[in-house]
Amino acid sequence: MFKPLALTLALLSAAAQPATATTTATTTATKPIASSTAPATAGSTIPTPPRESATAAPPEGPGAATLKWQPCPHDKIGMECADLQVPVNWQKPDGRKITLKLGRLKATGGAEAKPSRADAQGTPNPRKSTADPGGRPSPVKAAGDAGGSVLVAYGGPGGPGIAMTQSLPHWWAELRKTMDIVTWDTRGYGGEQFQGLSTGLPCAWTRIPIADFPEDDADFGRLSDTNRGYAEACRLKDPELFANMSSADHARDMEAIRQALGDDKLNYYGASYAGFYGQSYARLFPGRVRTMVLDGTLNHSTADWSRELEESARSNERSMRRFFTWCATNGCEDVPGLWRRLIAKADRTPIPTKTANVAYRTADLQSFALGLARQGVQGWPRLAQAIRKASRGDASDFVPSRGARYPDQATPVTECTDWPRFADHKELTAALSRLRKAAPDTGAANTLASATLGCIGWPVPVTNPPAALPKSLPPLLGAGAWGESEASERLLSQVPGSVTIHHDGPGHTLYGTNPCARDHINHYLTTGTLPPPKTHC
Repeated sequence: MFKPLALTLALLSAAAQPATATTTATTTATKPIASSTAPATAGSTIPTPPRESATAAPPEGPGAATLKWQPCPHDKIGMECADLQVPVNWQKPDGRKITLKLGRLKATGGAEAKPSRADAQGTPNPRKSTADPGGRPSPVKAAGDAGGSVLVAYGGPGGPGIAMTQSLPHWWAELRKTMDIVTWDTRGYGGEQFQGLSTGLPCAWTRIPIADFPEDDADFGRLSDTNRGYAEACRLKDPELFANMSSADHARDMEAIRQALGDDKLNYYGASYAGFYGQSYARLFPGRVRTMVLDGTLNHSTADWSRELEESARSNERSMRRFFTWCATNGCEDVPGLWRRLIAKADRTPIPTKTANVAYRTADLQSFALGLARQGVQGWPRLAQAIRKASRGDASDFVPSRGARYPDQATPVTECTDWPRFADHKELTAALSRLRKAAPDTGAANTLASATLGCIGWPVPVTNPPAALPKSLPPLLGAGAWGESEASERLLSQVPGSVTIHHDGPGHTLYGTNPCARDHINHYLTTGTLPPPKTHC
């Protein structure tokens, strides 16, 4: 779900540091307006929505928008900003407008020869290879003018593109030699809380504990009413914007930005949840994609949502089994058995802690344990200690040192329009049974089955459900660490010729922390040339 700016920055810029026990897994991450207004359910097979209609698409042509660039507020790195007016509801292009704030770092024209605009804006050649013998791409050696632009988004949802780019200029130094770096603050996420400069929802975005799984129809109904109460407090401030905050809406905003920049096709880098903006754009505007990088994202492009939930649960199980394998040779051979007895016991009676009014059920322990397991060897000794202590009746070592004491999430305004939600208790129970069978050690924890509990009863339907990618797309590039690369493989298997960069280790996204991956990504964005299949960095 949404991460505050400080946490988003930490996840993207820390040197491959994965989430700790103080944070839950990334389970949210944006939205397009789907063709159906009926909520999609978690057990359903979701059809592919039709391509963008003429009435809902941004207007084409060089006169579609005029950008007036000027120094960004409080700028210290030479970034220019401009305002772009877009419809709050893309289905009503002549209706009310909102403002998107764009930011641009102009190409520097470094010492390396630059690719021509035809190279950077035309049809990529995925089979063309300029890699050195070590597998990393050689510097581009084409002549010409500056190579167009790449549109960058950092996810969240709600990560402010301008503020984050201003704090991470070193990320883009090499790519900026040949291309303009363009970003924007996404609709709805403005104000002091998000540091966004676009039109925002005037809401107090609160974090609440992830709900326990309802035990019966009455529990399900109470959860529905609780969620609706949280949502209405925000929705009533601006009902129209609240209803048009999906990843598909962000994707339509991206198309308006492309047209305003005057680029023939889109070059895009999307990190974390911004990968969902990219997937939505690829469905809506497949003919406008030149290059697209999806870094550390989940699969929002499946026609079988139930299967994708099971795959994410299996990925979590692999994280825990990786820890158990380490234990087998590091003095904690007893821990796997202790863990299985612990979660069975916590399913009957919560495990107490020394913190007042805090005791953990099975799903809580699984969520916190996964946070530590994903840290790799840095977190594994602590996890072994926490399991041993909890098996003796004290789960205090699972209590986060700061922040919420239970797994939590923020008001999921974008997420609840992107992700299928359970229609009733029967459907939820059936899904949980499948996930627990697929992942006996981790269950449904830190999957979208648990994250979307907060969407039950939401006053806006799922307008941008998952759907397959069109076959007409050019080859795309994915990247990710443990778990993320597998999701990328499932996602990109739909687009022939696509490649995923794998990092066999912990972390979240690769571009900012992995020089090998960054070189491959930059080479692809500038030349259209993909790295070899199954590239590891």
